[in-house]
Amino acid sequence: MSERKSQQELDFERKHEEDLQRLRGLRLIDDDFMAAVFEERACAEFLLQIILKRDDLTVKEVHGQYSIKNLQGRSVRLDILAVDRENRAYNIEVQRSDRGASEKRARYNSSLLDANLTDAGDDYDALNETYVIFITENDVLKAGLPIYHVDRTVRETGTAFNDQAHIVYVNSQIKDETALGKLMHDFFCTNSKDMNYSILAQRVRYFKEDTKGVAAMCRAMEKMRDETEHETSVKHALAMLADGVPCEKVAKYTDLSIEEVRALAEKKSA
Repeated sequence: MSERKSQQELDFERKHEEDLQRLRGLRLIDDDFMAAVFEERACAEFLLQIILKRDDLTVKEVHGQYSIKNLQGRSVRLDILAVDRENRAYNIEVQRSDRGASEKRARYNSSLLDANLTDAGDDYDALNETYVIFITENDVLKAGLPIYHVDRTVRETGTAFNDQAHIVYVNSQIKDETALGKLMHDFFCTNSKDMNYSILAQRVRYFKEDTKGVAAMCRAMEKMRDETEHETSVKHALAMLADGVPCEKVAKYTDLSIEEVRALAEKKSA
């Protein structure tokens, strides 16, 4: 057996070291890391209690990187989807880009919750009360406030329109001595020792320092890298198909299987 490592082994080691380096710099404001940390029910519950000022809020289930269908049947990935004991649903998103937290994105996410959390034939009264919560790197609504609550009102009377669909923007720029400000400080820490809240620091420490936690995050980053590469291949394949390139050549130059390329071609023609 040769003592020299194969190119494949060297590539794996290089990518693994890059993942470890990236992991050391991750913060809660980075969506993939945030989803991993708050996938733990107790952490998600703590987060929601602070943002919504609700000591009585108890989370019964939480899902990180949750895939949900839009009206066209395509999957959209939510950072966090949580449901409490009163069956209220919470979509929590961190957004580094202002565009990712636009008003219409908030409306879209709210509609996704309504469309996916009820079954066909359910009465409208069965709709969950929903919260779409954006934790934004910048002050997207630009009023200098730490938090914004968006609810529909009747314009003529000023009274609440009780559709129970809520949108909340948390401005992470404000890191004062309030509970929310301390939470936003923690969202920008790379080291658990610098964090205010032990429940979050312990979870961050697990993913950055514990052998099992580090391995789990490295696997997650490897999976995300593979998914990104696959999405890029699909994009290139669609462009080639649009130019009339035969399926066999598209498969050869994109590393997609011939079956997947043909499926893309059929979907495109349909």
